[in-house]
Amino acid sequence: MPDTTQIKIMSESKTIAVVGLSSRPSRAGYYVPAYLQQQGYRIIPVNPNLSESLGEKAYPDLLAVPEPVDLVLIFQRPENVPPFVDQAIAIGARAVWMQLGIYHEAAAAKAQAAGLDVVQDACLLVEHRQWKGRCAQG
Repeated sequence: MPDTTQIKIMSESKTIAVVGLSSRPSRAGYYVPAYLQQQGYRIIPVNPNLSESLGEKAYPDLLAVPEPVDLVLIFQRPENVPPFVDQAIAIGARAVWMQLGIYHEAAAAKAQAAGLDVVQDACLLVEHRQWKGRCAQG
């Protein structure tokens, strides 16, 4: 079941910048954001190799996104995480979520020190489905 930080992020976030959004529907970096979009979240693709995805303009990095972002969802190898955490802090994001299998303690600590909520090594799709299921049960 989602923890309190995960629930806070899922309930308060409206706009999600997805770092490493994939163009391949079989990859989690595509179907997780597609699911989130279906759930009513605004998805902003962040991938220098895409011009658009899921009907939204893609941006090369977080600094290029021209609107406020609530959550930065990261689909990157752990060693690639720190610059994206720095960018998340710079753009004033409220939270960083590192997808299942992605864990970077120093980057997480830096984000938390800057006041961001942080989740590591958890699938946002799985946690969202469990949270919504629990909400439906009342």
